[in-house]
Amino acid sequence: MQHLVDTYDFTDQQIENLLRDAKKFKYQKPIQLLRDKLLITLFFENSTRTRSSFEVAAKRLGAAVVHLDPSRSSTKKGETLEDTFANLCAMEPDGIIIRHAENEVPKQLADMELSSVINAGAGNYAHPTQALLDLFTMMEHFDGEIEGKTVAIVGDIVSSRVASSGIRLLTRMGMNVVLVAPKPFMPESDLPQYENLDEVIDKVDVIMSLRAQLERHATPIFDDYEAYAKHYCITKERLGERNILLLHPGPVMRNIDISDEMLEDPRCKVLEQVKNGVYVRMAVLKLLMLDA
Repeated sequence: MQHLVDTYDFTDQQIENLLRDAKKFKYQKPIQLLRDKLLITLFFENSTRTRSSFEVAAKRLGAAVVHLDPSRSSTKKGETLEDTFANLCAMEPDGIIIRHAENEVPKQLADMELSSVINAGAGNYAHPTQALLDLFTMMEHFDGEIEGKTVAIVGDIVSSRVASSGIRLLTRMGMNVVLVAPKPFMPESDLPQYENLDEVIDKVDVIMSLRAQLERHATPIFDDYEAYAKHYCITKERLGERNILLLHPGPVMRNIDISDEMLEDPRCKVLEQVKNGVYVRMAVLKLLMLDA
């Protein structure tokens, strides 16, 4: 039984196969590879893109999907998460897709070895399918030549599981990662760190903008989002004519993370990331449900 708690659960060969399958799924409608499989989604945090993307991916491969709303589950009656999980696994699903506010939960459930566990985002540490779809988007953009390319991750990095997962996967794939954020938004890291994007903008091939999460910080860093945007919003004026790929995991805070104008710019691939997310998650389900 194989799980996806973090991208390190996949070997380099598995990631190569996954990217190949995702590309195939994108350009050729697949047969119903998972028509006899059952998946359960268990989202303890709100999600639009990730949950719907997993459901679309599963259904395109022919799998049945059951969504359990934790707010109406027996965890609200005092049942432990482990007992809830064990009861769901007693129904013999082929996999459970989980999102949770705590970093350790997907690993704890995977260690029970009752069903394949797929981490759809946990705490501020891991969001492996987002990292994989970002990698796939970059691979397509650069025709597979990503080694040595430089990615600037911009924004509230310390709060972001997208950034955390992305750093681990992209550096593993041979990319250079630099971090751009005010000091309170910066995690402990050996990676190059900058407070001013203009210091590195001429050296980067990709900017990965993140949602500003001022509400996660007890001590005010900026007076408001407008003050934050003056320093870190990705605008046409800031980017100029540079040939830089612009990504964002969503939801985008318009004119705070990225300007309206840049969201319409062909260098911005936010909607392409959403599209690619379906194909990458199809490939993840195929890998875990069939190939593994």
